[in-house]
Amino acid sequence: MKALKYIFDRMTALTGILCLWPVLLIVAILIRVKMPGEPVLFTQQRVGKDGRLFTMYKFRTMTTDHHGSSVSVAGESRITPLGGILRRYKLDELPELWNVLIGDMSFVGPRPDVPGYADRLTGEDRQILQLRPGITGPASLKYRNEEELLATVDDPIAYNDNTIYPDKVRLNKYYLTHYSFAKDLQMIVCTVLGRHMTYNNETI
Repeated sequence: MKALKYIFDRMTALTGILCLWPVLLIVAILIRVKMPGEPVLFTQQRVGKDGRLFTMYKFRTMTTDHHGSSVSVAGESRITPLGGILRRYKLDELPELWNVLIGDMSFVGPRPDVPGYADRLTGEDRQILQLRPGITGPASLKYRNEEELLATVDDPIAYNDNTIYPDKVRLNKYYLTHYSFAKDLQMIVCTVLGRHMTYNNETI
């Protein structure tokens, strides 16, 4: 199964880049026009498989002069109007196809954390570092509207750290021990179509 996942990831990422290059080009031009002087791509060190750091690529959605936290909340002033649209339709994540192609990421898996969060994993929770991080996954599907949810609470960072993040770890641990290529395909389809699915007896 792991070999099938490995081959699927790279072949699909290559196909995606070749088919979606016009979309990638249009988004890059829009960012250059709407965010003059800002880099088109946002790059950040994230924790990957076995705890190895890698550079993740996304389209820029925020200004470069902000000093905000690593937790994003819908409606923040640091998120530009174009950036809000890109985030809503997940277009900001298209450059991650390159990360999948070169083997840093998979299509399905835990979202790659910044070092400050991955360092908090202890005991059995650290087992999820055996997985390549994914563009989507069970936790990503369940919390697809995470930024909107955080905008409704008084302390977004505390709510993320104490409620959302532990639940994501729980889902990712289940994914590690109950891997299914068929479920991977279902999660990809649900991500693209914006649909829900049943996973481990809950709706995500």
